[in-house]
Parts: sequence; structure tokens; C-alpha cells
Amino acid sequence: MSQAKAFLQLREQAIALRRAGRSRREIKDLLRITSNETLNEVLKGEPPLPQNVRPNAKDAERGKARELRLQGLAYNRIAAELGVSKSSISLWVRDLPRPEAPSYEECRRRAAEGVRRYWAAERPVREAEREAASAAAAAEIGKLDDREVLIAGAIAYWCEGAKNKPYRRSDRVVFMNSDPALIALFVRFLDVAGISRDRLIYQVQIHETADVDAAQAFWLNATGADLAQFRRPTLKRHNPATVRKNVGADYHGCLRVEVRRSTALYRKIEGWATAAMSTVAASAIELG
Repeated sequence: MSQAKAFLQLREQAIALRRAGRSRREIKDLLRITSNETLNEVLKGEPPLPQNVRPNAKDAERGKARELRLQGLAYNRIAAELGVSKSSISLWVRDLPRPEAPSYEECRRRAAEGVRRYWAAERPVREAEREAASAAAAAEIGKLDDREVLIAGAIAYWCEGAKNKPYRRSDRVVFMNSDPALIALFVRFLDVAGISRDRLIYQVQIHETADVDAAQAFWLNATGADLAQFRRPTLKRHNPATVRKNVGADYHGCLRVEVRRSTALYRKIEGWATAAMSTVAASAIELG
């Protein structure tokens, strides 16, 4: 029998066994085929039956990898997306055409998207850390007694309040800030200092483009003062060339708090602030 005829006979037998449901291993043993190369030749073009197909656990990943490659993603990006090795990605998609290099605009878009995704995950973590640190610090302070309120209020005034100048002395207590919590601290300080609240005069200072009535109502509620204690708001002219950040419903302007007949109080604040700062400075020198 010629070699070609023997091969055709072997192929017919192999295909018959394949269609009968035999596996490659069984066909190889039954027909005494010693080479995988020969087995491949005799079964060439004959697909295996479904029951003989070994399931591949990564078929889904392979399909997704090919989709991502067709979208233009590089091996590193695909490997990161699917959590598989770069070598596996290479085997799965190497028959696909190499994607064109992305344009400058596409690179910028991808970079911006990466930054957005990073901060979407990172921002809540940092915010939680900030809140935890702030809460722990607040717990260390606890409730202030009257002496501590005097010290804190005097230092706050020395930072934010009106002070005498070498060329002008007025001895007037005028405090202004946009933070309602700091305004509340200053009013509490005045209570401890023995200043009755009917001696206080309030005035809202705000940009003319803001909601002035809403700002006035906000500070009335924040201070608990009487409307008669509020002077007409001072409006700052709008400059169209300025890009302002203090806009929107949370913008309430600044509140100016003036104490009538405040000469004696100003001199006390000056003494309290000076004493607090001098004590700290002296302690620092001793430690040094």
C-alpha cells in the first residue's frame, strides 16, 4: 500500500472516531499514532464535538481583551483592566492590527479621565481622614471656661479687629469677619468681658451682585440680634474684570460688629492680647 493511500485510510478512521465522540487521546491510542503532528494532520479541518471541548476559564477575559484592543488600548491598560498578565494579553490579541497612536486631544482626554477617576476614589478617603483629625483635635479642647474665652477672644480680635496705628489712635472696638463661628466666638467673648449685647451695632458688607436681603437674614439668625441693631448694608461695587469665587447661596458677605462706648474695652483687649503673646514668647525663650 502506498504511503498516500495509507494516510488517507488513517485519516478516514481518525475522522470516524472523532465523529463517534472519541477524544484526541483515545484516537491516538486506538490508531497507534505516535506523533501529535501526525494526529493533527489526520484530524485537520475536523472540529471536535462539543463534549470534547475543554472549557477555558478565561474565555470571557479573552473576549474582553480583544474588545479593548480594538478600542485602541495598550497591553498595559488591558492587563490592568482585566487583572491578567501582559503575556496572556499578547497571546490573545496578537493577531489584531496594531492600533494607531492616539491624538494629542485623545491623550489629554485620557489623562483628564484618569485624574477624575483617581480623585473620585481618593477624595472621600482624604475627607474622612480630615474629619477624623478635626474631631480628635476638637475633643482635646473641650468646653472653654471664661478665662480661656477671654484669651481666645482677645487673640482673635488682635488678628481680625481694628487696631490703633502710630499715626492714629481711636480706641474703638470693631471686629469684622465672614465666618459665623468666629463672629459667635467674638460675641461670647464680649459677654464674658461684661459687655451687654444692646451696645453692639452690626453691619453687613457684601458685593452688590449678591442677595443682600438673604445675607441680612442670615446674619440676623446667626447673631440672634434685633433688626434695629443692624445698619444699612455696605455694598461693594462689582468689577466685571474680577473673577470672584465667593458667589452662590453660601456667600453671605462679612459682618462688621462695633461696640459702642468701647474705649475702656479696647484698652483691656490690648492688655489681654499682649499678656497672652508675651507669656508664650517668654516660655519659648526659656525652652530654647
